[in-house]
Amino acid sequence: MTDWTPYTARASAWFQELRDAICAEFEAIEREAGSDASFQYTPWKREAVEGDGGDTGGGTQGLMKGKVFEKVGVNISTVRGGLAKDFAGTINGASAENNAFSATGISLVAHMTNPHVPAVHMNTRFLTTTKAWFGGGGDLNPPIPYDEDTAQFHAAYQAACDAHGADYYDRFKAWADEYFYIPHRKCHRGVGGIFYDHLECADEAQWEANFAFTQDVGRAFLASFPAIVRKRMGMDHSPAEKLQQLEWRGRYAEFNLVYDRGTLFGLKTGGNIDAILMSLPPEAVWS
Repeated sequence: MTDWTPYTARASAWFQELRDAICAEFEAIEREAGSDASFQYTPWKREAVEGDGGDTGGGTQGLMKGKVFEKVGVNISTVRGGLAKDFAGTINGASAENNAFSATGISLVAHMTNPHVPAVHMNTRFLTTTKAWFGGGGDLNPPIPYDEDTAQFHAAYQAACDAHGADYYDRFKAWADEYFYIPHRKCHRGVGGIFYDHLECADEAQWEANFAFTQDVGRAFLASFPAIVRKRMGMDHSPAEKLQQLEWRGRYAEFNLVYDRGTLFGLKTGGNIDAILMSLPPEAVWS
């Protein structure tokens, strides 16, 4: 089996670089809006579980509450150890008998003050068990959708996908549409984006290709979402539109607590609770 440790380190360094670029851009938007809000960073260590040995790793929660970004979290982590025996069988390449894993990634969720500005989610990650693979994507979640914003967001991801695989965009867009669906509400969480998982790396060449794609996914987010924020953040909104946003946030919370794989993975692997649940909105209503 390939020793993936140097590859995990390279992926982790990129996720930190991407985090820094995104946070700087979001803070710049706050400055433009006349706010001095900035990210507060809280490091954490992964809780050791039975069977772990050595350094189990950890991460850093980045959180900002500002004028434009009502609540935005940009988290990075690199953890390793053993998966719980009853959970290991649900993870690609792991089992109760062979439960060692490592994972590194970036996870972002932004809930916006103005209901005309879409909320957004982005995540990319690299995991190893007996196998190694990348996963991730991003999806736009507007309480008040605008077709041009949806087209702009999807165009950025399509460009990233097309540079790496002729079928990537169609496959990963369809996967996002399927994944970000709330069955009990019979509706989608937003207007989609892309979602991919188990982009496996059998050798160095595959790792390099999948890593390059994952980097472009992060760059596509940085190229598209801040521009949408700047376009919408100064728009007037009514109390009815704010209520529409709060009700929509309730749907978002339902998905993340009931169906989201990342939430479950974090809770099952000794992650930091506050960092895992940063995806929940600061305020929501249920009618």
